[in-house]
Amino acid sequence: MVINMLYSWKEVNERYGYPLKVREALNRGEIYRVGRGYYSDKQYINPFLLIAEKYPYAIITMDTAFYIHGLTDVIPDKTHLATLRNATRIADDRVVQVFTSKRIFEPGKSTQKYEGVQITIYDRERMLIEALRNSKTMPFDYYKEIITGYRKIDYNLDYRKIEEYISFFQKRDYLYNMLQREVL
Repeated sequence: MVINMLYSWKEVNERYGYPLKVREALNRGEIYRVGRGYYSDKQYINPFLLIAEKYPYAIITMDTAFYIHGLTDVIPDKTHLATLRNATRIADDRVVQVFTSKRIFEPGKSTQKYEGVQITIYDRERMLIEALRNSKTMPFDYYKEIITGYRKIDYNLDYRKIEEYISFFQKRDYLYNMLQREVL
């Protein structure tokens, strides 16, 4: 049995055969119900994982991505998800939905394992651009903490990717200047 794995109702039902066996497994503590229609091998699961599983068409971004990438130690209260502009509004109090145009939705999209679960998240290079783009709306200390985190890992960043991602945005020159001033 895989530790800290999320299962949908369909997967649990296939695994145990039928609903009565699922209920028995829940009573024995073999699996735990962690959300409506979701089960896990562990009783408590990171809420980011549950939300990422629940909304597979969305991409983890902003505060949640900064935390997952280890650029800040501030644990976000809500999960930030990027969706296309025409996507259905997510009616979940635990989610901050960021509507994104089709042109800039895909660049930087990646999948990675986080606590045993595959999640869709923007890579560190894309999140650097997001930090620069949103610098004026973030609390100053929080922004500086993120930029300091990037300065510590600047040797691991792919600057060709960053330049490619910047080319998708309207204020390219502004972003290039900020990148050189803040991180390089």
